[in-house]
Amino acid sequence: MTGRIFSGLRAVLFDLDGTLIDSAPDLGAAADSMRLRRGMASLPQDRYRPLAGSGARGMLHAAFGIAPEHADYNALKEEFFVIYSQCLLQRTQPFHEVQEMLLRLQERGLSWGVVTNKSQRFTGPITQAMPLFATASAIISGDTTPHAKPHPAPLLEAARRMSLSPSDCIYVGDDERDIQAGRAAGMRTVAARYGYLGAGADVAAWGAHAEVSSPLDLLNLLEVP
Repeated sequence: MTGRIFSGLRAVLFDLDGTLIDSAPDLGAAADSMRLRRGMASLPQDRYRPLAGSGARGMLHAAFGIAPEHADYNALKEEFFVIYSQCLLQRTQPFHEVQEMLLRLQERGLSWGVVTNKSQRFTGPITQAMPLFATASAIISGDTTPHAKPHPAPLLEAARRMSLSPSDCIYVGDDERDIQAGRAAGMRTVAARYGYLGAGADVAAWGAHAEVSSPLDLLNLLEVP
C-alpha cells in the first residue's frame, strides 16, 4: 500500500472487472470456446487473464491476435458477446476481501458505487445476481452515458446520482484509464494492483494518488472518523 491518507470522503467508487469481481475465468472461457469452434487449440487461462480488463477487445486479441481495425473484428466481437452472455456467472466471483472491505466502508458511514466500461447488457445481470451489489448506491455501465472511461462523464454521473460532489469521492480501479477518468472528474484515485493491470503495465506511471495491493488495504488509506 502506498499513498496519502484520504480525509473528508463520503463515498468510494469502484471499477468492476479486476477491482471488485474476478470475471477473467468467464471472459477467457468465452474467447477460448471460439477457438475450439474453429478447430484451434485451447489456450491456458493465463493467456487471457492480463487482458481481461479490456473486455472483448482484449479477449479477441488473446484468442486470435486481432485488433478492432481487422475486417472480421465486429463479427467476432458480437459472437463473443453472445457466448459470454451465456456464461458470465459460471465462474465469476468477488475478489477475496471485497465483501469484508465493502461492509467495513459502510460501517464507517461511507456510500459506495460502481463505474465500469462493461455495457449494461452484462453489468445488469451480474450485479442483479450477486448479493454483493445490493448495497451499492449507484451502478454506472459503459453505455449509461454517451462516453466511457477515460472520459470523466460516467464518474460524474455516479456522483450526481449519489447527490455528491466529485471531491467527496475516491475512485478505485485496476486500469490506467480508471485513474485518468477519476482525475479528470476531480476525484482522488487509487490503483488496485491486485487486478488485471494489463500486459506490461507501469502502475507507478499512472499518476494515482495511492495504490493498494489488496481490497482491505484501502481501509488503511481512509481517515478514521
